[in-house]
Amino acid sequence: MAKDVMEYNESSIRSLDWREHIRLRPGMYIGKLGDGSAKDDGIYVLVKEVIDNSIDEHMMGYGKEIDVKITEQKVVVRDYGRGIPLGKVVDVVSKINTGAKYDSGAFQKSVGLNGVGTKAVNALSNYFKVQAFRDGKTKVAEFKKGVLTLDAKETKTTEKNGTLVEFEPDNTMFKHYHFIPEYLDDLMWNYAFLNAGLTINYNGRKFYSKHGLLDLLKQKSDPEDIRYPIIHFKGDDVEVALTHGGQYGEEYYSFVNGQNTTQGGTHLAAFREGVVRGVRDFYKKDFDAADIRASIIAAIAVRVQEPVFESQTKTKLGSLNMAPDGPSVKNFVGDFVAKELEIFLHKNPTTADALLKRILQSERERKEIAGIKKLANERAKKANLHNKKLRDCRYHFDDEKGEKGAESVIFITEGDSASGSITKSRDVETQAVFSLRGKPLNCFGLTKKVVYENEEFNLLQHALNIEDGLDGLRYNKVIIATDADVDGMHIRLLLMTFFLQFFPDLVKAGHVYILETPLFRVRNKKETIYCYSEEEKQEAIKKLGAKPEITRFKGLGEISPEEFGTFIGEDIRLQPVRIDKEKHLQKILEFYMGKNTPDRQDFIIDNLRIELDKVEAKEALVEDEL
Repeated sequence: MAKDVMEYNESSIRSLDWREHIRLRPGMYIGKLGDGSAKDDGIYVLVKEVIDNSIDEHMMGYGKEIDVKITEQKVVVRDYGRGIPLGKVVDVVSKINTGAKYDSGAFQKSVGLNGVGTKAVNALSNYFKVQAFRDGKTKVAEFKKGVLTLDAKETKTTEKNGTLVEFEPDNTMFKHYHFIPEYLDDLMWNYAFLNAGLTINYNGRKFYSKHGLLDLLKQKSDPEDIRYPIIHFKGDDVEVALTHGGQYGEEYYSFVNGQNTTQGGTHLAAFREGVVRGVRDFYKKDFDAADIRASIIAAIAVRVQEPVFESQTKTKLGSLNMAPDGPSVKNFVGDFVAKELEIFLHKNPTTADALLKRILQSERERKEIAGIKKLANERAKKANLHNKKLRDCRYHFDDEKGEKGAESVIFITEGDSASGSITKSRDVETQAVFSLRGKPLNCFGLTKKVVYENEEFNLLQHALNIEDGLDGLRYNKVIIATDADVDGMHIRLLLMTFFLQFFPDLVKAGHVYILETPLFRVRNKKETIYCYSEEEKQEAIKKLGAKPEITRFKGLGEISPEEFGTFIGEDIRLQPVRIDKEKHLQKILEFYMGKNTPDRQDFIIDNLRIELDKVEAKEALVEDEL
């Protein structure tokens, strides 16, 4: 009998220490690693875990300021709370399941993870430093990838009480990572909005809010678009702000204990039900829930004792109760919202009239397209049985038990050749492909009727499963993959117009991306380098020397499936589609996608660019020969 390739005995059993386990299974602690292009990528979770501890101190009544400095490689956070007890400085950042948050008396409704957060940051950092200042004494410890390198003795200090944490993410774990400033700005603002009275000094700027969620909605909405002044009310452990705009869909910002629950959870479901109940009770009419919530812009924050989240990264609340022996989240939040909203509408008849007009408008729009919608959905159901445009994957974002759901993506491609290359090289587990026939319709200024009348848009909507909001979104990332030419750019614009016009919450929630593919391939017999810009091409030519072969990729179909696999794999480069809060969305769309105005013509003329080939090297060669 042949000997087993691998024997299974006592030596096969291994026990990993805390550091090894975090580094081997980072997803269990911080979700996905990523490169910083997505809001929920690991490097932002590291930043959050450190700041969360400082926020917890503030919530307990210690420290009104937090200093944060973030550069390309380094994060420094200094708070002015009580400071870590000096004898436990090393333990709290290097011993798993060590912390103060198990004692609900010390941290009643904490933000940070119990005994895990800073340990994960420590293990996943090239350099990690923690320093505690407490009652005139200080203690410093330094680590490298979780391994202690300095355990200094206590010394005297004149510094204020508090804690300083400094770290550099491990670039072998977070490959090609970069911080996106807008994401960090949003993070700091959220901390400020949820902790009225707290000042965050971030890279020389002050982030401060006096009115909490009211300030948040003011920042997130355009005063010209909202139908009535923002409604804002606070209670014990709950704060709510809401208004209605003119956009399609529902837009929510939800938080639990200061954590931005981007996927909602039990508190958001209760809030949505509470709004419907409050409106129906006030108007004494059984309005359709979809008409009440259409175009809503709202924010909700709750404080829950010992919260249960559905993932380690805390993006969705799973708690059924506000506290172990407390009321249900559904009743506590739902009753509060329904009652307060009804009282507010009684006291503010002008707002009540404006809200009623918005509801009736939504009702009319829904009834107008009901017939078209029914036919389109029947057509889509038939198509779904054999949707030629969609090559689906196995795992989806809305799978309740799908382990790989968060990794799911859909590539929207132009034409059969590009679709063919991606389809052959994709990961069938998590990567789907939707093929466009050509240039989609410019839907700017059109009503939602077009989503159902246009077969391609309707099939895309069904593929994404976003007809009734983002709750059923099937793919975490919606990636627009077009050729790197003028036509490709135009298709990008047309698709983004479609999403921004009818599903803006998809973009605002950070689900839409542009695929970056190499423009050039530079190679010799020994090495191949793919270049994403002219600068990268010149560097590659310099490196390879002696007249390398240069190929310009114009269309995705020109890239072989074997090569394409490397561009959509581990090292995929994505550009997130972001909406600048300072910009008026409707005006932007009108300028770029509306009628061809003289202003746009002038803009095009003023911004025309001609790509010139660099000839300096050739000229130098000619001179040498002479």
